[in-house]
Amino acid sequence: MKLNKVIPQIFYSDINHGLELFIDVLGFTVKYKDQEPAFYIIDRDGVTLMLVEDDEFARKDRPEIRLDTDDIEALFNELKARPKQLFHSNLPEVKLQPWGLKEFALRDKSDVCVIIQQHTGE
Repeated sequence: MKLNKVIPQIFYSDINHGLELFIDVLGFTVKYKDQEPAFYIIDRDGVTLMLVEDDEFARKDRPEIRLDTDDIEALFNELKARPKQLFHSNLPEVKLQPWGLKEFALRDKSDVCVIIQQHTGE
């Protein structure tokens, strides 16, 4: 028996903030949606997320998630023409971290932080 993957569920007061980041910016596609309450299952390259509109849960702590890639520079180059406010002020460029990951970060209008990372093999 093994665990295969983690599927985060992210809560929003305004689901459009999540859809803008994940669909419009990062290129995820909608696999399932329900309108009441707003609920989406989205996917890109086998990475699955669930987005839910629920103000009560959304007002609690905002999540930070990580997306692992095999070509961080290509993804960064794909996104760098986007508005600068999309990039997290603490990590707006690709940076090699002391723990051996290359990383940059995005932040949506609801303050959900998405760190993009790549292992360097070191």
